[in-house]
Amino acid sequence: MKIHLLSFLFVVNCFSQSNIVNTNEWQLNNNSNGIFLEKWYSENSKETSNTIIVATLDTQIDLDHEDLKNNIWVNKNEIPNNGIDDDKNGYIDDKNGWNFVGKPNGDYYVYGNFEYVRIIQKWDSIFKNKNPNEIQENLLASYYTYKTAKDFHEYYVNYYTNWKESLEFDISIFPIITDSLKLYFPKEDYTLKDLDSLYIKYKLNDKSYWQRRMDNDKDFGALLSYKINIEKNEKTIENLVYNKSQKDSILNQNLNIDFVDRRLIKDNPKILEKGYGNPIVNSFNKLEIHGTKVSSLISSKRENNNGLYGFHNQIKIMPLSISVSGDEHDKDIAMAIYYAVDNGAKVINMSFGKEFSLEQEWVNDAIKYAENKNILIIHSSGNESKNLDTNLYYPTDVKYGEVNEFSSNFITVGSISKRTDSTMVSPFSNYGKNNVDIFAPGEEIYVAIPDNQYTYDSGTSLAAPMVSGTAALIWLYYPNLTVQEVKKIILESGVTIDKIVIKPGTENELVHFSELCKSGKILNTYNAMKMAEEMSKKK
Repeated sequence: MKIHLLSFLFVVNCFSQSNIVNTNEWQLNNNSNGIFLEKWYSENSKETSNTIIVATLDTQIDLDHEDLKNNIWVNKNEIPNNGIDDDKNGYIDDKNGWNFVGKPNGDYYVYGNFEYVRIIQKWDSIFKNKNPNEIQENLLASYYTYKTAKDFHEYYVNYYTNWKESLEFDISIFPIITDSLKLYFPKEDYTLKDLDSLYIKYKLNDKSYWQRRMDNDKDFGALLSYKINIEKNEKTIENLVYNKSQKDSILNQNLNIDFVDRRLIKDNPKILEKGYGNPIVNSFNKLEIHGTKVSSLISSKRENNNGLYGFHNQIKIMPLSISVSGDEHDKDIAMAIYYAVDNGAKVINMSFGKEFSLEQEWVNDAIKYAENKNILIIHSSGNESKNLDTNLYYPTDVKYGEVNEFSSNFITVGSISKRTDSTMVSPFSNYGKNNVDIFAPGEEIYVAIPDNQYTYDSGTSLAAPMVSGTAALIWLYYPNLTVQEVKKIILESGVTIDKIVIKPGTENELVHFSELCKSGKILNTYNAMKMAEEMSKKK
């Protein structure tokens, strides 16, 4: 559904940036939890000829979306589709970025293993049926990680098996109850209200009557209640069948110990090397949804009045595909960071995460490499309502078993809503007084999706690009600032929340907001730009 939003247009520089107070993009506006981006535009009269590249480590992306197609990074040193690595960067035909999870023939795959499955695959032959007393001391840490991974695996196999069985039941009763309802509604023109009334009237009737009308000794009242529930959730038989097929794929691929997704890539997973994957970052529409959403918040076109407005038209998106349905490989994360840094990105947005990390040192080294090159990395905190001080969420700037951050170029972002009461923190958001740095809008956010479509969505995946867009805007106008200074500006310029709020993952446990993140603040782009201006003048 396309929402048309047009207030007024005010040209503030030669790039026709617009000052649009967009009531449906609450996060950009001048309200209590908004980032006040539009306030900055209303006051800003400066021009800039700079360009900033933001790398999005994510899924594939819709390169042709009306709000993104002019703001995609182009590798000008590469001649596309000639089969030659023209710029000698180790990647052939990388016109717009790279697909690290692409097949060598240019194809794609959809489902990959969860990281805890990969850990089991690696250690099962060594640790299976062993107790700690039988494990060498230098392998104990890996052993305990393996045991935790086994617990995760058992839990989620049961979880998705039960879900699949529930869907199978819904599918089985769907035609039975639909056929029975024809007795009352021959034209099948009933509404939810009609079904509710029918259920109240007949659910206590003599069961034997309905047994004569239905197969398998089913209870009509119970079946009708299922039908009502299905209708209320807007589920069609096609939708139920599709969801069941998804659960089949999760069980048979994501969670399958015998399924090794890396065989689809045909690279050597034991070493870091360039060149695997392919240059096609938009090969499958359904894999483009998440990457398109995230990128649209950072750099959607500002003056086309399509209802979505990025931070600046001079911000270019470098799409680096590392995500399918499953967990990202540490190798792909690390290699994508190296690619982003070596090919000109200034900000790296990582709106993904996982509870386990098989090769954490690879990613840590890449983060340090980015730090040495003055590159800022923004990471979403995750949507599990967990405390990241006790449950690490990878990638992270804290090594396993340690407390202190190992780099100065990493920001972890939680999600807030537009609510200003005790429910302002999104109930799904991860948090942590030490391991989450700041909160930003991530709930009921208007985003672009493939095929020139738009929707509302929620998640810390959408909070992270608010910070990435702010960092890119700072560097567009004040390129002399260091990565440490930009991080400092973003965290210190935020609005301090002196409020008691409901802790995510609880019904009504109240804590002070300062207990949920290191800064105790929410993002404010207007303040950040003002602070950046002052800091830049002093250099």
